[in-house]
Amino acid sequence: MKKFFVEFKEFISRGNVMDMAIGVIIATAFGKITTSLVNDVFMPLIGYIIGGVDLSTLNITLSPAVLDEAGEVVKEAVVIGIGTFLTTVIDFILVAFVVFLVVKAFNAAKQNLEKPAEPEPEPEEPEPTKEELLLTEIRDLLKTKG
Repeated sequence: MKKFFVEFKEFISRGNVMDMAIGVIIATAFGKITTSLVNDVFMPLIGYIIGGVDLSTLNITLSPAVLDEAGEVVKEAVVIGIGTFLTTVIDFILVAFVVFLVVKAFNAAKQNLEKPAEPEPEPEEPEPTKEELLLTEIRDLLKTKG
């Protein structure tokens, strides 16, 4: 059992686990921001545009609630929550769009970092000096005599 806890401690103290934990925390906070943006900004705006309808209450009632004489609910209503579904879809689209932008930026940055450096041009051979020309001429004469 002690070995199990030692392995768990090693696993949890790795850098990539900590990075993942931070990513989950940030993603949770980002999810709250997008949910608030959808619920508190977009949905009221969409409701206003389509005629002042509160989309969170936009439901299709399949069967109404059944009440007894005292007004207590005996049987809950069966309702399809179209407004809630719309809110969730818009929330998903926003999150997916932001994730797309982040991945696109990450891939562009990664591609720029991995781009091979421009090969350095090979240095040109310098013009031979007078001494080199003379030595080459002497070499060629020795080859022809030998």
